Amino acid sequence: MTAAQARRRFLFLLALRWLPVGLLIPISALLPLDRGLTLAQYGSAAALQGMVVLFLELPTGGLSDALGRRPVLLLAGMIEIGALSLLTIADTVTMFVLFFALQGVYRALDSGPLEAWYVDHALAADEAADIETGLSHSNAVLGVAIGAGALLSGGLVALVSINLPVYVALGLQVGSLVAVVTVMTEDRPGRGMAALISSVRGVPAAIGGALGLLRRSRVIVALVSVELFWGFGMVAFETLTPVRLADVLRSTDRASALMGPVGSAGWLASAAGAALIPLLARRIGAPWTGFVLRLLQGATVAMMGLLAGPVGVITGYLLCYTVHGASGAVHSGLLHRQVEGPYRASLLSLNSMVSQPAGALGVIGLTALAGATSLVVSLLTGAIVLALAAPLYLAARRTPSREPVCA
Repeated sequence: MTAAQARRRFLFLLALRWLPVGLLIPISALLPLDRGLTLAQYGSAAALQGMVVLFLELPTGGLSDALGRRPVLLLAGMIEIGALSLLTIADTVTMFVLFFALQGVYRALDSGPLEAWYVDHALAADEAADIETGLSHSNAVLGVAIGAGALLSGGLVALVSINLPVYVALGLQVGSLVAVVTVMTEDRPGRGMAALISSVRGVPAAIGGALGLLRRSRVIVALVSVELFWGFGMVAFETLTPVRLADVLRSTDRASALMGPVGSAGWLASAAGAALIPLLARRIGAPWTGFVLRLLQGATVAMMGLLAGPVGVITGYLLCYTVHGASGAVHSGLLHRQVEGPYRASLLSLNSMVSQPAGALGVIGLTALAGATSLVVSLLTGAIVLALAAPLYLAARRTPSREPVCA
């Protein structure tokens, strides 16, 4: 398989993975309420997903490194099919708790293996492969898939009912699982029960290997630390944007109506940012690009707090998501360049894992700050936290692009 073939398969599988997510995002909170849950009950059930991801993220990354990318993705897909099947009939708190727990297991298993598979195959085919462009394209595909799914979901709800997007997402997830079986190839030296037992026994070593990379590389420490600031600051534009929009419109209903198309446009803007960023990265280098983007994202969140009227808030939001998509591609590329061998997926899981507690602190801290002071102060605080991560990218500027840290 050539690097170009690996990239095409990666992007195809990624689009199928995120399209069902786009279908569910607009109804994720409304569906439980429509089926009789209170907002507090929904919040308690949904919080379980993040906790499951936090505790399983690193072990499942180790499982991917030990067992293989393809088997873990197949397991993740089967669990998601079970979760969505449950969602079609869920109408009690207990059922929704079980759904979100299964979603957490799925997200933990799904986080990292596909991206690691692409990078493994691309670099195996060509050591000088431009993985950064492939990763930027992946962020673009992700944004388009979610945006398209969100628009489709809105149409399905308007034409039929709030339940139809769940059934469509379930069908797409089945198709995604079939695509992994047929499109994703992987050489595995051992199969059968003995190989499975051996792989599971290798999970602690894979986790230890990923943690060992932190001890040996200041660059990896810096890049993973970016996620702490990023996870905290994301609350400002993911959670507080609807509240800010309701504040300037003086109407919760009008803000809710606007957030559907605005959210879809935001993901499309994220896709555009991811697609365009290789031009800047090739000109000034990935570390400096990451530095500039982190400062720009802080500035766009500040715009959301300081600009008057809905046009100002929406403009800041769309610019923020444009930078967000671009930043994800740059960050992934820098991280992948720091490691090769068996611990790639574990490192991706470690990077993702640290954003979970940071996001939880962000929700608690920024909402409390908004209540104690004002929404503008809370948004500006989030903006400052995002910008503070910028210098961490410069730790990678003296690291040769093809001299990774090996376990």
